[in-house]
Amino acid sequence: MSTKFILLASGISLALLAGCTQNIRPTDADRAIIGAAGGYTVQTVRGKSGGDRLKGAAIGAVGGALCDDVRLCQ
Repeated sequence: MSTKFILLASGISLALLAGCTQNIRPTDADRAIIGAAGGYTVQTVRGKSGGDRLKGAAIGAVGGALCDDVRLCQ
């Protein structure tokens, strides 16, 4: 499977997942959990090992928690 396809599929999946939170007013913690799950999943699909998966989860958590501060997910 090509890297472009994996990244595209991951991006679409994360956008759909973020859309599920529109009517519930998620907190920063909720968005961080969703971001961490997304980051971990992307690294798993890419075939990375444990340490890389945790890095992906950390990056996803920070992105999820801060996305409303930069007006990406309001």
